[in-house]
Amino acid sequence: MANAPNAESIVVGALNPVEGKVVPVPSHEAINEKIRPSVDNNELGALDSEIKAAPAVVPQYEIDEDSNKDNNSDDVIIITGADAAAHLLPMRDDGDPAITFRSLFLATCLSAFQAVMSQIYYFKPTSVTISGTFIVLIAYFVGKAWSNILPRGDKLEARWREKGGQGDIPQWIKIVSFFNYGPWGLKEHSICAITATSASNASASIVVFAAQDLFYDLPLTATAIVLSTISIGLFGYGVAGLLRPIAVWHVDAVYWSTLPTVKTLQGLHWQDLKSSKPLRFFWYSFVGMFLYEFFPAYIWPWLNSVSIPCLAAMHATGSKAAVLSNLFGGSLNNEGLGFFSLSFDWQYITSFNTSLPLPLQAHAAAGYVICFAAMLGIYYTNAWGAKSQPFMSTRLRTEEGGAYPIAKVFVGGILDKDALTKYGIPRLTGSFAYAMFMANAAIGALITHCIIFWGGDVKRAFKSAKAGSYDDRHHVHMAKHYKETPWYWYVAVLIFSFILGLVVVIKENITLPVWAYIVALLLGIIIAPFSTLLYSRYGNGIATNNLSKMLAGLMLPNRPIGNMYFAAWSHNVISNTVNLSNDLKMGEYLKIPPRAMFLTQIYGTVVGGFVNYAVMTSIVNGNRELLVDSNGNSSWSGANIQSYNTNATSWALARYLYRTGAKYDIVPIGLAIGGGIVIIHRVFVYFIPKYRGFSFSDINMPQFIQYAGYIPYNASQTCVLLSQVITGFFVQFYLRNYRPRIFKDYSYLVTGAFDGASLTALFILSFAVFGASGRSKPFPNWWGNNADSETNYPDFCPIPQ
Repeated sequence: MANAPNAESIVVGALNPVEGKVVPVPSHEAINEKIRPSVDNNELGALDSEIKAAPAVVPQYEIDEDSNKDNNSDDVIIITGADAAAHLLPMRDDGDPAITFRSLFLATCLSAFQAVMSQIYYFKPTSVTISGTFIVLIAYFVGKAWSNILPRGDKLEARWREKGGQGDIPQWIKIVSFFNYGPWGLKEHSICAITATSASNASASIVVFAAQDLFYDLPLTATAIVLSTISIGLFGYGVAGLLRPIAVWHVDAVYWSTLPTVKTLQGLHWQDLKSSKPLRFFWYSFVGMFLYEFFPAYIWPWLNSVSIPCLAAMHATGSKAAVLSNLFGGSLNNEGLGFFSLSFDWQYITSFNTSLPLPLQAHAAAGYVICFAAMLGIYYTNAWGAKSQPFMSTRLRTEEGGAYPIAKVFVGGILDKDALTKYGIPRLTGSFAYAMFMANAAIGALITHCIIFWGGDVKRAFKSAKAGSYDDRHHVHMAKHYKETPWYWYVAVLIFSFILGLVVVIKENITLPVWAYIVALLLGIIIAPFSTLLYSRYGNGIATNNLSKMLAGLMLPNRPIGNMYFAAWSHNVISNTVNLSNDLKMGEYLKIPPRAMFLTQIYGTVVGGFVNYAVMTSIVNGNRELLVDSNGNSSWSGANIQSYNTNATSWALARYLYRTGAKYDIVPIGLAIGGGIVIIHRVFVYFIPKYRGFSFSDINMPQFIQYAGYIPYNASQTCVLLSQVITGFFVQFYLRNYRPRIFKDYSYLVTGAFDGASLTALFILSFAVFGASGRSKPFPNWWGNNADSETNYPDFCPIPQ
């Protein structure tokens, strides 16, 4: 999803390198803790046939001898998580090593690259996204180059034996094998990519440090920053470990949105370009999308917002122009609802939207319709005095509809009550107040739905796990062949992170009381299981960050710094729990040892946190005036960090906006209303469970409520919505039901290629013409690129004069 412009982004809402000692190098088998009782090397490819069902609980799976396929399932329609486990995701496990020198070395380099790039471009005028399939492709090419260019241990050993070598191989071959044993393997590649993407887990803490240093002249000591970075970055990991029976080992915990990455990794390593048609299509798709992306991203941006109604209305003026733009405009954030607009720019469509299961696609489409109707109804009936404000905006507004002077009300980050009296209580647009209410309603619905619809399943999952019985054949395989990470490892991380954070809260001046720190963590611990459960089954969760900010504003009024830390600790417990659970499930699909996943994820998070901090310190100290007091220059911009600080200070006004009797007091009540809707739904399902084969229990109220209020806050560039819905239904309805072989073999690979290609093109454009290297070079204005027009938006909807 496109990011809002900065002006509208104010949201209310086995090495021992240190000692220099020579240490014995364990084998790859020992490193990866593979359990190999009576398993001969020739049997590694046939492990699937040894998988037996657990008594009474686990269904019997007939596994094809060709472990690249599952149950001859080309024509099976995949609907449920069990279908995906049995027919979409292969059981193949080559027994190749995951943790090797080169996988850790490249993981460290790519983690640093990810952290450096994300931190640098947080302070750049132009943002660059480095994530997902792009990292997978970088790791693939670098790993392949490493294995093919450097001397390889397996080849040297083969030559040595051809010359008559017997017994233990020479020490020099062992040393070469340690650095580069054989071909670049799937598990090494996966560990490298997953570890690199985890480097952003501690980024929230770094932003807090930067804001505190820049705007409040309260720089923290290096020790405090190190401790709090580790605490914030790792706390959610402990929670994730305790949720594994339901969030990782359960067959319905599919994590649908991560499947394109899984299928891309498997396709790159298990298929040969000459003999594999799907892999050839992957590269055809990659090259084609790479070349095409330069047009909508730079040369012909109108392709991102094709609107026939806007073309027809381009010469309208006055109130008619305002109404037409409200209805059909969508090329820019908060322009309008984007009715009938289409986007042909894949960077905004993404494989995320095509991978979500059909029930969620239906919930999203129905929710959007309700959201459109509600936004129009609120504005044109003047609810909350909506007509005195813009139709759409995420900023705090004055009574007359102008931008609220936050800097004058919060002098030095502290609330000036005289200024507050002078400028008045800020206002929200009607559409954004509605979005805030629906976001809270979705959280209340989330908690209630998980308890009264899935509570029994959660209990059964934990009981089955305790008995050693599992319903996901991938975990059956993992439990049989690999050592599981003990639960007390996760508890140790939980306790360790808590103590580190407690030390920071007590010793440092971060304006967050100990009781508020504990409340922040408890809030995250309470919400995280529900959020992870929903995300694992639908591929998309419920946004909970506004709840953290609202509660912080209510409990810690007039403390913007404390508000930042409260939100960082509470929300990152939730996000990191979801992220690690997702990665652990990916590890099961790719047959990566659980302990290797645990250690490398923590390693990536810590490395990323330190690199982020080092880069942030260098940028802040060298460009302080530019970042604080101006719009920056062609190289550096403080817009993002200024918006973040304004966001925090805005939430410090929560008690004035949302307390009982205030204009928006219904916003926090949304929590209870959302829960009540789910209770009514449950009662209805009890009496009328089905109608003509449709089960009413398949309706997920948290997702529906979220999408019914999604647009003002999460999707304000509305030109992409219809394209996302169409592509999602094409893949999940048409291909899944009527072309199941194409769905299984091609859809995830092709959309993953599209993702990687569009990100690669954008990465190049960012440095070449978008200003990432210092100077931007806009494409000349022409009919398809009218970004500088004073009378029309980029989609040619009229700008109200």
